[in-house]
Amino acid sequence: MDDAEETAAVRALAAALHLPGLVDVHTHFMPRSVLEKVWAYFDSAGPLVGRPWPIRYRHAEDERVQQLRDLGVLAFTSMLYPHKPGMAEWLNAWATDFAARTPDCLHTATFFPEDGVVDYVTAALEGGARVFKAHVQVGDYDPTDPLLDPVWGTLSDAGVPTVIHCGSGPAPGRFTGPAPIRRVLARHPRLPLIIAHMGMPEYDDFLDLAVEHDRVHLDTTMSFTPFIDEMMPMAPESISRLPDLGDRILFGSDFPNIPHPYLVAVESVLALGLGDDWNRAVLHDNAVRLFALDLAAR
Repeated sequence: MDDAEETAAVRALAAALHLPGLVDVHTHFMPRSVLEKVWAYFDSAGPLVGRPWPIRYRHAEDERVQQLRDLGVLAFTSMLYPHKPGMAEWLNAWATDFAARTPDCLHTATFFPEDGVVDYVTAALEGGARVFKAHVQVGDYDPTDPLLDPVWGTLSDAGVPTVIHCGSGPAPGRFTGPAPIRRVLARHPRLPLIIAHMGMPEYDDFLDLAVEHDRVHLDTTMSFTPFIDEMMPMAPESISRLPDLGDRILFGSDFPNIPHPYLVAVESVLALGLGDDWNRAVLHDNAVRLFALDLAAR
């Protein structure tokens, strides 16, 4: 399937649901030097030792933006994250510029447990950041680190969500899993979190957190796709819980760092067979509500 055929297929799926397009809360845009290092990681060992993870959309930045627009993605994010101290503030400056020149991108920011983190997170919020990204596995930090406690409090008070990769898939880290997040939420029960990848593979634990905390959401990124289902499928009894959380699940793709066509990410959500209302909510409506998006103005 070429790009034109894929674009037509994705747009047809949205049209069949009477949607104007999709909202994707988990797409990656970052400085070229950082992105090339991410791609080099996937090209070598990657997160799954011994299993190739080819990058499907390895194109220049402007081409990738246009691809999302062609696919009918009405709003997306620039998920970026530091792996060491001293990176986050620089990444935030880049993301501010990217959002300014890319009006359909939700202004994204990030952080790391380090001195000054509250100051630059506050500055990002004052500069218009609408979503943050935290990657517990790559950053190799404990989300309960005391340096982050005031950050969580600030984000809770601001009501600005953080997409957080905290599940132990596709490979575990020292601080992944539901226990640290449960401790964070015990201190900040109104903290708006979006659990990336449905919390794979600890799906039920993170679904439980969403039941207990009405500001906890989950994104579908990579979940339900054949690539992941070969290793970490969600059990049927877990899938049966998803209709009750239909207002708290958001579509994400991991574009461009995916080993399959974008179409597969959309079809994998629809293949769950949870009904048109659920599909509309996940692919569009929930994110529009959460981020108060005025897509008609675009």
